[in-house]
Amino acid sequence: MRDSSQLRLVYVDTSFNTIKLKAEDASGREHLITLKLKAKYPTESPDCFVDFPVSFSASWTPQSSLISIYSQFLAALESLKAFWDVMDEIDEKTWVLEPEKPPRSATARRIALGNNVSINIEVDPKHPTMLPECFFLGADHVVKPLGIKLSRNIHLWDPENSVLQNLKDVLEIDFPARAILEKSDFTMDCGICYAYQLDGAIPDQVCDNSQCGQPFHQMCLYEWLRGLPTSRQSFNIIFGECPYCSKPITLKMSGKKH
Repeated sequence: MRDSSQLRLVYVDTSFNTIKLKAEDASGREHLITLKLKAKYPTESPDCFVDFPVSFSASWTPQSSLISIYSQFLAALESLKAFWDVMDEIDEKTWVLEPEKPPRSATARRIALGNNVSINIEVDPKHPTMLPECFFLGADHVVKPLGIKLSRNIHLWDPENSVLQNLKDVLEIDFPARAILEKSDFTMDCGICYAYQLDGAIPDQVCDNSQCGQPFHQMCLYEWLRGLPTSRQSFNIIFGECPYCSKPITLKMSGKKH
């Protein structure tokens, strides 16, 4: 390893096959790269493992050194700075429901908007300030107006502003802080299993009756409706009655039933 003083070494195993290096990006976030040296090193490139939202493959020749890979790692960090700035602002200023502890590679966030309504966004790491893919979760009477606002105001999206600010402008809302929502009944448990977390899922199926609004896990509601003789199914959609208010409820099954 040439000029190892330039490398911020975190770990090396006794056989010198696994090396971990760390670096800070321009915003002060720490990142790790794990290098696994092969038997034919340096003829063969080491395997590189990073927590990135995009693939990372370092260019390598038999004359290359670990400094070369580290330099490419630093350049990749710089190219992803804007993406991580976007995600960090969302994590700091909103209540992110899922993932609970997002890794640096995570491009999606499910953000609480209010009582049993949330938005799922998928941010493009290469164009982080562009309009992300969005879909809403919650009762139809709450979700539909948000979808209308998104369509009506999409022209207001300004890539010069942050994603969070753009979402506020386009949806005409303020994102409630976690502390405020936790004091409300936003974290209502599933009305069937009486738990909040079920195999990592949280209740995201909501009764559309504005007088009810009871949330359920998708899997719990699926099993409940399937057991009712009055329920009917058309392809992946099940029509039945809410276990709480007995008003009509519709469940559209995704690929995973949880």
